[in-house]
Amino acid sequence: MLPLIERLGATHAAEFRWANEQLHFSVLLTLNNAYYQVRENETQAYSELFRIELESRGLHELLRRFMSTLASLYRADSACLFFLDKNDQVLVPMACVGSGTKTPPHLVTNELPLSAALSKPFCLDEEGYKGDWILDKRTRDRYATCWSVPLLDGLRLRGVMQFRFRKKYEWLPREQEMLEVAAERCLMGAAKVRLMEDLAAREEQVRRLAERMLQVEEMERRRISRELHDEAGQSMLCIRLQLEMIEGNLVPEAGELKGKLQETRDLTERTILEIRRLIAALSPAVLEQLGLGAALRQLVSRFSRVHPARVKLALSRMGKVPKKTEVIVYRLVQECMNNVGKHSQASHVNISLESADGVLRLNVEDDGVGFEVEEALSRRDSYGLAGLRERVALLGGKFYVESHPRGNGKTGNTKGDTQVSRLGEAGACGGMKFKGRFRKGTRIHIELPLLREANH
Repeated sequence: MLPLIERLGATHAAEFRWANEQLHFSVLLTLNNAYYQVRENETQAYSELFRIELESRGLHELLRRFMSTLASLYRADSACLFFLDKNDQVLVPMACVGSGTKTPPHLVTNELPLSAALSKPFCLDEEGYKGDWILDKRTRDRYATCWSVPLLDGLRLRGVMQFRFRKKYEWLPREQEMLEVAAERCLMGAAKVRLMEDLAAREEQVRRLAERMLQVEEMERRRISRELHDEAGQSMLCIRLQLEMIEGNLVPEAGELKGKLQETRDLTERTILEIRRLIAALSPAVLEQLGLGAALRQLVSRFSRVHPARVKLALSRMGKVPKKTEVIVYRLVQECMNNVGKHSQASHVNISLESADGVLRLNVEDDGVGFEVEEALSRRDSYGLAGLRERVALLGGKFYVESHPRGNGKTGNTKGDTQVSRLGEAGACGGMKFKGRFRKGTRIHIELPLLREANH
């Protein structure tokens, strides 16, 4: 335009040169704003892709949200993503967004020419639609352009993303480059989600196996208790009865023999009491007949008869608790009482059980000698804490231990946090403070979700 402007004369030429400079400045400013707007949109889109990768709970959700974000960024009218199956024989549609028919795309046989063509990015216009490289052939006449980007694992084709536009829309080199980066990110995210799903499935399998093992354990306990009651218990009763009859038939002169029979009968009586104790410990009938509260009171009463520690039991109204949860809670308290009796040297023990907001909370604390928590958890020959944590993990609960060993001034803490997809783990206590009456000793806090019986 400048040569034409110079012909207008000095006066008009100056005015037109000024207008031309303003127009040139406006064009540069508009292009500059558009450039940074595109960069801002790309930054936001790829930040959204990263957030999707973190938040997605399943493979289909991840891929659908990925394709929706990319289609919105490049203003595609339709977008589809296909993955090759395990045998690399069929391209399976995994995510489709945008306009189109309500039915999903068909499976596409992965033949060698098609695989070779899809292994490279390409942009097809109306002329290219005569080929077979467009995987989603639904309403193909509605679109004028198709972008295709491969998902490559090294040199191996794993899938392909295709974006379709109703107008002719040639892609720019930067758009192709960014889509290739997005495809790589999508493939990595899909691999991670698949690993997470496989890990969750294996954890669920382990949980089911552990639950089955506990059921088998309870069944075996009941079987052993029945055997002890029906066989050993009844036999010992018969022995005691026979001893009483023999003692009654002895002549008065057999005083020494009578004394020995008396000792044998006393020993038999103690053995009968021990068998009854074992039967009650193996399969407490009161738990099945009267419920968890009565079973815990009986457990505390028996503990108090054989141990000098004073035990305080506080039970709140718990409502209906699933039977399996009752058994596990009973075993947890039983194991805690066994540990207190064997190792703690405690003089006072507090036990509380309450439920609120769908969570059952169990607290056991004593004023005993304490122990090093990390050391106890790392010992392979110690099953007390490990058994407690595994039972809590089975119900998806939380397990905390805090102990203050006497003599060294140290405190051992651990926290085991168990969700629906994780088994119990030991780590730092995370600053959790227990509210208890004892300044020394051990405190165990357990939280169990109260699931419905059917769901459990």
